[in-house]
Amino acid sequence: MSRQDVKQAAGESTPAEPNDVPPTPTDPTLLTPVPRVPAAGPAVAVAPARPGRAGLTAVAAVVLLEAFWLVAALPGAALVSDLGGLLVAGWATVACARVVRRHPAPLRRFWTLLAVTMALAAFGRAIWTVQRLGGGDLPHTPLVWAVFTAGILTGTAALLCSPSAPRTAVGRARKLLDGVIVALALVPIGWVLVFRGVAAAELADPARTLGLLYPMFDLMQLTILVAVSGPARQVWRPMSVLAASLTIRVVADVVYVSLVARGDYAAGHPIDLCWPLSYLLIGLATRNPPPLDCDGTDDTAESPPPPWWRVALPYLPVGGAIIAVVLARRPTGQTPQLVFVTMMVLLAALALRQGLAANENLRLVARLRRLAYGDQLTGLPNRLLFNRRLRLALRDGRPVAVLLLDLDGFKQVNDRFGHATGDTLLTGLAARMRAVVDGDGTIARLGGDEFAVLVDGDRPVPPERLAQRLLDALQPSDGDDDVGVHPSASIGIAEYGPQHASHSDLLRDADIAMYAAKAAGKSAYRTCTPALRESAVSRAELIADLRRAVDEEQLHLEFQPIVDLATGAVRSAEALVRWRHPRLGMLPPARFLPLAEETGLILPIDRWVIHEACRAAATWRDRAPDATVAVNIAAAHLRRPDLIATVTAATASAGLAPRALTLELTESALIEGTDAVLERLRQLRELGIQIAIDDFGTGYSSLSYLHRIPATELKIDRSFVARLGADDRAYATVEMVTRLAGAFDLAVVAEGVETERQHEAITAIGCPRGQGYLYGRPDGPAMVGQNRA
Repeated sequence: MSRQDVKQAAGESTPAEPNDVPPTPTDPTLLTPVPRVPAAGPAVAVAPARPGRAGLTAVAAVVLLEAFWLVAALPGAALVSDLGGLLVAGWATVACARVVRRHPAPLRRFWTLLAVTMALAAFGRAIWTVQRLGGGDLPHTPLVWAVFTAGILTGTAALLCSPSAPRTAVGRARKLLDGVIVALALVPIGWVLVFRGVAAAELADPARTLGLLYPMFDLMQLTILVAVSGPARQVWRPMSVLAASLTIRVVADVVYVSLVARGDYAAGHPIDLCWPLSYLLIGLATRNPPPLDCDGTDDTAESPPPPWWRVALPYLPVGGAIIAVVLARRPTGQTPQLVFVTMMVLLAALALRQGLAANENLRLVARLRRLAYGDQLTGLPNRLLFNRRLRLALRDGRPVAVLLLDLDGFKQVNDRFGHATGDTLLTGLAARMRAVVDGDGTIARLGGDEFAVLVDGDRPVPPERLAQRLLDALQPSDGDDDVGVHPSASIGIAEYGPQHASHSDLLRDADIAMYAAKAAGKSAYRTCTPALRESAVSRAELIADLRRAVDEEQLHLEFQPIVDLATGAVRSAEALVRWRHPRLGMLPPARFLPLAEETGLILPIDRWVIHEACRAAATWRDRAPDATVAVNIAAAHLRRPDLIATVTAATASAGLAPRALTLELTESALIEGTDAVLERLRQLRELGIQIAIDDFGTGYSSLSYLHRIPATELKIDRSFVARLGADDRAYATVEMVTRLAGAFDLAVVAEGVETERQHEAITAIGCPRGQGYLYGRPDGPAMVGQNRA
């Protein structure tokens, strides 16, 4: 319907003069948000589609000329208005059509629909002008109405096809309904604010009030624009231009409807300038390049929750509509027919919108359940869902068994090839295990490289057979040869019984059995037995007691002498830690130090030993001034940057010269050393601290490291000394190490000397120092300084 329909409906008589050509209705102008540039991926440079400068200059001149003509109220203002709008709309059509060819595919549909919208605007104005100039006076024909209605539809479709619009039909329908709700709510509001009390207009006929459709459609599209604009998306530069175009149209239509309702509108009114100006802005919007990411696939930004006003946007005008309905009631109590029909349609739209929202909520709940109970990498149930099913099976009283599976060597894949390769391998292994378990149990990924299988009910397959099937399925296939690392698995089996108070106890027993399988050589399965459970409980209790051992002063040191083989004088003493357990008695280092290294408790134990050894060495310096003290430190402590501070603080507090302290390091600890570790050792040597390589010859070959490690001493492992006299190869090994140490200017200590025959052998070889029971057993610091008889 044209604006002349409204004028005729309002009772105006329009003379049939050539220059009295009323302005035509407005056409939808669209604003579309554009997603941000992605953080990764190639950038596609697209040249901006720029309308010709000559054309832009010409239409700008047309708009300026029309503005002057309308403001000055010169003759023929109506014809100038129509022709100006026709020319600018045609130019905007060409501009949008040209940009379609130059922009990437995701934007082509948007610009195509916008070009069609501008073409319909130009076509409608042309039909109107021709029919009026042909003597049609006010040609309110169905053709004109159909053309402008089609422009409204294509404009709205363009907005719903913008890159930031929802990708699903339900999402697009939801945004469309938001706009429809706002538009319908404005009809009773407009009735009260614009038409109520206008005596000259016969408003009982709904056909005479269709002028309300213009601002209604404008605000409908504006609502859709706001709805599809995500709060985390940056606004594409042309959007501000298009927003200005739409704002001008909203103001123009509201003013136009008000003037017509009051009978104050005449063709060629200055308000007619707003429509060609809005077309001009649309053409200007095409002069900017598209965004680098125009498909809305930017996954680098985390979208914040939308503000409350964005969520409530389609519902805010409804409250105003309710108030307007009350105010629009006539004294007789009747509600105007148009207002009544509009409110009925509004209620239907609200109901449909809520139905879509409910459907979306249901899908969201289903997705949240998948996220909460499913593993995102493998698609298997996660720990939470596995525990729920396990508790349910136990509550129902069914026979239950749990298989706990941990991949062996999987960390090597991540370290060697990266986490992406590790994830790929993990996904493939999970698929194999799922196929093996099938209907015989429920497999889940508990986290990392740990999986679990729940077997309950009648157990068609015994847990042991299922474990073997899993091990067989994890054997490397032909396609795995490219990976280079084939993780096996260790599986622990636990069956629910009277000894279990809850599902946690059952999982604990499966974990105990799994570690037993790892200790047995990996790629195996073990079933939890009372003996395994008892051993694990004892181990856990011992670890708990060890945590209190340092604080409660349960540890103490004993010192084993290192003697000069030529004179028998004690040259040093090695500090050996002992644990006076309150319940188990005296425990040797082999009983608790491995646990300390596994749990990280070795660090506080090492610090305590270093400080106590330095204090003890200070007590024997008066009777054995040349006797030093040797302390073993773990590999974990060697990698800590605070090692130097610990050593210097210990020697300073005891008043001990740094050269009187020797740090003994195992060969394996040194072989794993990084450049930072070697630099730390060099700093210790610069302070005067001695460095000894303990158990030499039993670990990795350290010959190449002797050139880099600032060592001062080699200690030959007791396993070679024990075979002296019975094995010629052992004799040759000790002799070789002694000569090698001499070549590197290192002192040599033979460990584990227990017999005179071994003493004579190492003396004949030329080893300068020895350590062992033959020279003295570990004892208190008071024995240091007593020479061997």
